Amino acid sequence: MTTNAPQLHINTQFDGGAIEVVRIDDPRDIQLRIRPDNASEFAQWFYFAVYGAAGQSLRLRFLNASQCAYPKGWDGYQVVASVDRQQWTRIATSYDGTELCAECVAEADCVYFAYFEPYPYDRVLDLLGSVAHSEAVALEHLGHTVEGRPMTLLHIRRPDQVNATATPLRKIWLIARQHPGETMASWFIEGFLERLLDVDDPLARALLARCEFYVVPHMNPDGAVRGNLRTNAVGANLNREWLEPTVERSPEVFWVRQKMLATGVDLSLDVHGDEGLPYNFLVGTEGRASFGPRIDGLQKEFKAAWLAASPDFQTTHGYPLPAPGQGNKTLATNWVGQQFDCLAFTIEMPFKDNADLPDPVVGWNGERSRKLGASVLQPVLAVLSKLR
Repeated sequence: MTTNAPQLHINTQFDGGAIEVVRIDDPRDIQLRIRPDNASEFAQWFYFAVYGAAGQSLRLRFLNASQCAYPKGWDGYQVVASVDRQQWTRIATSYDGTELCAECVAEADCVYFAYFEPYPYDRVLDLLGSVAHSEAVALEHLGHTVEGRPMTLLHIRRPDQVNATATPLRKIWLIARQHPGETMASWFIEGFLERLLDVDDPLARALLARCEFYVVPHMNPDGAVRGNLRTNAVGANLNREWLEPTVERSPEVFWVRQKMLATGVDLSLDVHGDEGLPYNFLVGTEGRASFGPRIDGLQKEFKAAWLAASPDFQTTHGYPLPAPGQGNKTLATNWVGQQFDCLAFTIEMPFKDNADLPDPVVGWNGERSRKLGASVLQPVLAVLSKLR
């Protein structure tokens, strides 16, 4: 007596879930479409679960891959898969210029597939709760997102520095997940905070003796929960809103920008992911009107110190430099750098792998992003005495 294989079905009804199903009656010809953000045309992020798959050979066809926001990002890319949402591995993936195709044998009845290792909103809340136990951390409510989620700031400084006035503390800002699909940014922040709050880490202790940190772990929770790639709930690309944000369209930027204006900024790091380049790199403020020798020297010193701190960082590959004065003023890094005449960087990590130190099993992933986040403390300390 023979029995038919279980009927497959796909679910996206969870935090960050996103895909459109075209056909799922044949496990070797599962046809999908990567859906755009809820209020914009950006499409690249996907995250879904296939049920009834145990022991079957699956072939996933993403029919509209060439129509996505960054089609060149599929070259050399591999889908990530997991059966427990804890351990994610890369699976065989190919791109023919039209379709993205991924294949694997399902090891369990339910298999999750994603563009990159997810970082769910519940984990953000857990992170906030865990760091709040540190006596160096104060949680500040800045305002609400479009859909009413809290914009939370971590203000980090040593308790004995609260009333100290002899030497002004340098003000270091980190923000992450302006683009909600760039989940590696949250992993980076987690690793950064874990090391900064380690009371036994001498580098962290040296930093907290001389500066205070303002960290926004999640700039775009609405977009992340909705499974968007780049925009918030009303279709605003937050990293194009910094010149004139509004409470109606981009409150996430509005509230953070207001706090920056109140505190000042000596160094700013904005953490992102890049769809195309298989490298970790920095984007500076060469295109801003006031860019000059002081900031240029600080940029070079920061990069040199990070090269020494982590082999996962490099300076050979990156974006073309804009002409002087031609930088996009609506980007966070350019606005902050210009407004405060300070050192400001955008940090970019890959969705693929680090081609300098490839890992064929996991590619670039959450844990590697965490370690890179921990390593950035060293270049921050290296430039600290020269920021002003």
